[in-house]
Amino acid sequence: MTRTALLVTHTGRQRSTEHARTVAADLIQAGFEVRVVAEEADDLDLPGVTPVSLLGAAEGAEIVFALGGDGTFLRAADLARPAKAPLLGINLGKVGFLAEAEIDDLDVAVRDIVDRNYTVDERLTLDVRAEFEGGPVIESWALNEASVEKGERAQMLELLVDVDGRPLSRYGCDGVVCATPTGSTAYAFSAGGPVVWPEVEALLLVPISAHALFSRPIVTAPTATFTITVDPFTTLAVLCCDGRRVYDLPPGARVTVQRGALPVRIVRLRARHFTDRLVAKFGLPVHGWRGNRR
Repeated sequence: MTRTALLVTHTGRQRSTEHARTVAADLIQAGFEVRVVAEEADDLDLPGVTPVSLLGAAEGAEIVFALGGDGTFLRAADLARPAKAPLLGINLGKVGFLAEAEIDDLDVAVRDIVDRNYTVDERLTLDVRAEFEGGPVIESWALNEASVEKGERAQMLELLVDVDGRPLSRYGCDGVVCATPTGSTAYAFSAGGPVVWPEVEALLLVPISAHALFSRPIVTAPTATFTITVDPFTTLAVLCCDGRRVYDLPPGARVTVQRGALPVRIVRLRARHFTDRLVAKFGLPVHGWRGNRR
């Protein structure tokens, strides 16, 4: 039976294309059918690969490779999630927090996949629904976060946040971020939220630049439901999912965020503690900013 892999990379970067060519060649030599999205096939120009349509690109795939930074990983997650295909990130970007391996580990990573020497973690996701009078219902999802933000730079956004149908607080703010533990080191982190280990099952809500006495980040049970209502007399807002899917929200819109029905399945090649990942990715000074004087 033929083994199948989907290859996703940044088509606008020559370095990414060169590494994709190496991965594709190694996988084909190992007996894999290697797919690429048809719209990107000409830009990638990878010999021996199979162009496939974007819809259902990962269906039946044993593995999805994401070669690039976190943006490429999130784009690949869009394809891997509905097919329940495991997703392996190879970092070709700067931080690459979501990636499992660095570029120096590329050959070893491919060999591990060929030898089936890996495990798979399931990461909690978010299902997102937005409704407003007279408009279409918006349904989306996120691996990292869903944020409701002001659509006009000069004006403050007025939002009412409910948790499980009970009002929590009204914020005059730049927006709020609803995040997963995986996304706790992304937008939620830069907005002042806590770092949450990915194994923890929880949801996070982080106000952005809130003009309020109570503007602390909160961590809830994974069963919680957030409802964010844009004040009818406030400015326009936008809903943004993983920084990729952006929707306009008029005054009065209601956004509901809850645990996603489908997780994202992420490949792990090595047993590595999350503390070590934090230290490596953020360059944390484990001996203190002043160094160890003893």
